[in-house]
Amino acid sequence: MNSKTFLKFSIFGIKTILFHKKNPILGTIILTDKCNLHCKHCSVNNKQSKIYTYQNIKKEMNILYHMGVRILFFCGGETFLWQHNEKTVRDLVKEAKEIGFLIVNVVTNGTFPIDLPEADLILLSLDGDRKTHNMIRGDTYDTILKNIKCATTNNICLYMAINQINKHKIRNVADIAKREKNIKAISFNFHTPYECTEYLQLHKKDKKICCNIIAKLKKQKYPIFNLVSAFPYLINNTFPTPCYQCVVIEQGNISICGRCIYEKGLCKKCGYFFVAEYTLLFRGNLKIILEMLFTYLKYI
Repeated sequence: MNSKTFLKFSIFGIKTILFHKKNPILGTIILTDKCNLHCKHCSVNNKQSKIYTYQNIKKEMNILYHMGVRILFFCGGETFLWQHNEKTVRDLVKEAKEIGFLIVNVVTNGTFPIDLPEADLILLSLDGDRKTHNMIRGDTYDTILKNIKCATTNNICLYMAINQINKHKIRNVADIAKREKNIKAISFNFHTPYECTEYLQLHKKDKKICCNIIAKLKKQKYPIFNLVSAFPYLINNTFPTPCYQCVVIEQGNISICGRCIYEKGLCKKCGYFFVAEYTLLFRGNLKIILEMLFTYLKYI
């Protein structure tokens, strides 16, 4: 992160904390709900199997930018399936940079070749060792590892959603993040129990064990993107929701925090680490502020 970008985020954070502002800084655009996988924990894929047009996505970029968003995520479905006329995800990333977004990230399941040096981070899902990952996502583990090794740049951040199936495989995924040269860091979340996926939800005891493992790995210099200071709030689900500084837009519809906000009672069971981190950050939690500064300057 260059000094100009750091200064802009710092000014936004100070204003938000001092004046209790609810302006967004992080935005997500859904490119498509079409996906080549049918993961056990996912409840949003292939509902319409629709790929949204380039014109609509460009319009949504401008909407978010004028709302004040400067950190942009492209999500799916599977983002690398997105294509409209001759445009690909690479064109979207370039367009976002030209509009003025300071950080542009892409989320993927990793089953397609990774050649996207224009993105700041590529968040790539890996959910355990070979057996466990394939149990959750289908026979994709070897393909993903091959694509990581063959990636053209080292801007990959592994993303693991911890649930009842893979809760014992945290170190396995962290070892890959530490070993592979193209991986910059790893980020964890707890499973958020969308309808029909409740059986994957972690109990409080599970969360505490998982957080202890992650904290130990971080002490051992594993490249972990999460903030240990937020763990007590995640274990007890005591962080405030929703996160007003984050928005999601899909087909012109804007949701504060995430699409799960519309599912009754789900916010109280939220497992998204970044939601806890951002809500605590913008409420002036000093430990979170200091740890986030160190972490973001290191990995972005």
